[in-house]
Amino acid sequence: MKKFLFPPLLVLLLLMSAAVHADIGKKQAVSIAQSVYPGRVLAVKLVQADGAPVYRVKTLSAAGDVHIIVIDADSGDVISKQ
Repeated sequence: MKKFLFPPLLVLLLLMSAAVHADIGKKQAVSIAQSVYPGRVLAVKLVQADGAPVYRVKTLSAAGDVHIIVIDADSGDVISKQ
């Protein structure tokens, strides 16, 4: 009976441990985002968008405006900004 549990569990563990690869780091993504919209960083997340790794950086300006900057994690290019 234990033989039947091992392969599905192994596959599940491999899928859960798959990491998103990024060429730029979190600090570099924050620096890029703050050059677009200066302010306090509220959150930074490395996520997949259309199969590619991107950083979503949320900033708060001195005027109280919240901005979301999406940065390509491979090239460092700004993909979108709100």
